[in-house]
Amino acid sequence: MLGVRIINQMLPRNLQGPSSGRCDKVHTLITKNISIMVRKVAVIGAGPSGLTSMKACLDEGLVPTCFESSDDLGGLWKFKEVSEPNRASIYRSLTINISKEMMCYSDFPIPADYPNYMHHSKILVYFRMYAEHFKLLQHIHFQTLVKSVQQRPDFSRTGQWEVVTEDRDGQQQSHVFDAVICCSGHFTYPNLPLKEFPGIESFEGKYFHSWDYKGPEDMYGKRVVVIGIGNSGGDIAVESSRVADQVYLSTRRGAWVIRQVSDNGLPVDMQYNTRFVHILFQLLPMNFFNWFGEKKLNAMYDHSMYALKPTHRLFSQIPVINDDLPFQILAGAVVVKPNVKEIRGSTVVFDDGSFVEKVDTIVFATGYNYGFPYLPDSTLHKSGHRVGLYKHVFPPNLEHPTLAVVGFIHGLGAIMPQAEMQARWVTRVFKGVTQLPSNKVMIKTVEKDTKAMEKSYILSRQTPLQVDVVTYLDELAGEIGVRPSLLWLFFTDYQLFKRVLWGPVSAYQYRLVGPGKWDGARRAIFTQFDRMFQPLKTRQLREGETSLTSRLVNLSLVTMAGGAAVYYINMRYPTTIPSLLSKLRPLTV
Repeated sequence: MLGVRIINQMLPRNLQGPSSGRCDKVHTLITKNISIMVRKVAVIGAGPSGLTSMKACLDEGLVPTCFESSDDLGGLWKFKEVSEPNRASIYRSLTINISKEMMCYSDFPIPADYPNYMHHSKILVYFRMYAEHFKLLQHIHFQTLVKSVQQRPDFSRTGQWEVVTEDRDGQQQSHVFDAVICCSGHFTYPNLPLKEFPGIESFEGKYFHSWDYKGPEDMYGKRVVVIGIGNSGGDIAVESSRVADQVYLSTRRGAWVIRQVSDNGLPVDMQYNTRFVHILFQLLPMNFFNWFGEKKLNAMYDHSMYALKPTHRLFSQIPVINDDLPFQILAGAVVVKPNVKEIRGSTVVFDDGSFVEKVDTIVFATGYNYGFPYLPDSTLHKSGHRVGLYKHVFPPNLEHPTLAVVGFIHGLGAIMPQAEMQARWVTRVFKGVTQLPSNKVMIKTVEKDTKAMEKSYILSRQTPLQVDVVTYLDELAGEIGVRPSLLWLFFTDYQLFKRVLWGPVSAYQYRLVGPGKWDGARRAIFTQFDRMFQPLKTRQLREGETSLTSRLVNLSLVTMAGGAAVYYINMRYPTTIPSLLSKLRPLTV
């Protein structure tokens, strides 16, 4: 049965209840009957989350100051040959596993000639373009480490924070800000659980965390064991297997492996991450989608035959995205093994009793710990294994909501659109035009979210949270007043309706209406597949015309879906459609 949330998504904002997205030029946060003027905002980190947070501040008339400990922007995506302590690190060959149209910011498309899956160097160039276009660089203080963030003595009255920084010369300085946004990420502190691997102290070869991996140069002719089958573990196993004598990939639970190249050669996220699919997920039981998805994946390569089949269902954990791993397994270059039981010198023994001798290198792809060392422990609320944040952004236990965390989220999608939506919401809250509920309500919501996540997903201390990206984006968009209304588009702009319903849920959809509306959003949606195809047009071919039968089938499917939605709404809410028709006016997008 279609839930109220889906109906709300289809209705225009004036039928969804009071809008939280009205414009207001007074930057005043009203909390507990106390007016707090918010103007100066500290942004910690100049990675993808920090960049969009600065831009959101400027959009709302706030003044951001960004402190970046490195000598450049980009955060995780700034490659360095030597990993630096307390900073995220990537390897030389890393290519993002999200396509460009699904990872770009909502009002700044990635250039059409860029490849769909970009190397980290291209991503960094895109961030520079974004920062230059929106004039963000002048707000960044590079090589400035944030040592501490503390509430001011008069916090109860002002909501202000004292931020202590240290420059490259070791000089410390104290600053006062009206609000703070933490964008320091969660791939900074490697988790190296050596105590879980008895005998590691006897290992005769070299071992290190994937955080230290830069390339396979030291693995030529070696026997390598990679522990962990996340995206990093899979990438490292594949890349090292091309030069190593043999690679063994050890996994505790197994994993579902999906391809980046989907049906007809389309990027998998543009093919399946659509609003139509999202609505189906609300209508049908999850067991059906687990069965259907697993069946489709096993049709490409049987996960049991490849020793990959996990103990969990497909949608209980974010899958591994790797096109090359199955072939390397089929070629024998990568051998999948169970969890490591113990290590005896150069011999690695696995849980099933099998063992590998003469191992030269062990790579621990065992995830990351997370933390905010510059914040006092009392600032953050704990909920299970995770930091309990209201809607994954606001600490629910503070007297004033002038501290926010952006980018501390985990879902099957790029961080850029998620962090951008968080930042847009945060700055509306700072500005005072969007209100948060009471501390008691927020804490109750956090605990409810924790229980819901534990019920729906396989979580751990290293991955303590996971969200459905479209549901989460829509929820925050509703708070801001920028969620697209399918029903309104159906009556006012049918061509756009089709692309929003059937096309990929790209970030442009959240710039069609409301605060921060971008005049180019409609065109960006209409041309997103053109940008996807452009880098592939390296050789001219004669294109065949679409058959009349195919066009008729597509038209029939659209008509049936639209008719079913209208019929359901009319039966469930008989006054809605007459009310819409009475207020009908063209939507300017």
